[in-house]
Amino acid sequence: MGFSNRGSAQGSGGSRGRDFYELRRYQLRNGPQPKRMDDHLREAAVPALNRAGIRPIGVFHGLVGPENPAVYVLVPYPSFDAMASVHQHLARDEEYQRRAADYLKASAAQPAFQRLETWLLEAFETTPHVEVPPSAAEGRPRIFELRTYENPSEKANLAKLKMFNTAEIAIFRRTGLRPVFFGNRIMGSRMPCLTYMLTFDNLAQREKNWAIFGSDPEWLKLRSTPGYTDAEIITNISNIFLAPAPYSQI
Repeated sequence: MGFSNRGSAQGSGGSRGRDFYELRRYQLRNGPQPKRMDDHLREAAVPALNRAGIRPIGVFHGLVGPENPAVYVLVPYPSFDAMASVHQHLARDEEYQRRAADYLKASAAQPAFQRLETWLLEAFETTPHVEVPPSAAEGRPRIFELRTYENPSEKANLAKLKMFNTAEIAIFRRTGLRPVFFGNRIMGSRMPCLTYMLTFDNLAQREKNWAIFGSDPEWLKLRSTPGYTDAEIITNISNIFLAPAPYSQI
């Protein structure tokens, strides 16, 4: 899948019981690239990652957001060490090398994608692993909302993390907002920031549940608490709507 080997300078995250997430965005061009990328992920990359013990893998197509077509890939790792070993595993995996040949040998004249962005996230303390929605296992329709909150400073970032971990995520769950993951960005662009993903059956359910959350008395009190107001700790909020690929494991 073209993963880079980042090493393990910060040690293993497994002892803390929190996953690390690699979130990838493949910018594509209309034409053969979307099918070519889907074929590669479905037939080569996702099975190879599963053979390496990495699962569940989320693959999503952009619905509403910047510069579509695009494919987003979410890969959870139990530790830095596990993440660092994937590149070597894929290099030794003969089946992957065979199935990924078209992708790996793509030329500048016929590239597999236009560009690739990668972000590394550390799971929140209270949501240490990906939560696979039941609709994924059952093959039911679902959509995903990927949200990023940018912070004006590292201190503000820590405040927002505390806000989520101590109260906000619990309010999410109580008001029907269903998390998939929460992660604090530790490598990539637009830092400091955090990113999380929610899932819904459809857009109508999304609108309904966000409205319930937005009017919740506990949430209204929390968001007005000094030190937790948007004016103090948030500089920008962006969200993207995604649809799962048929072979997505999330």
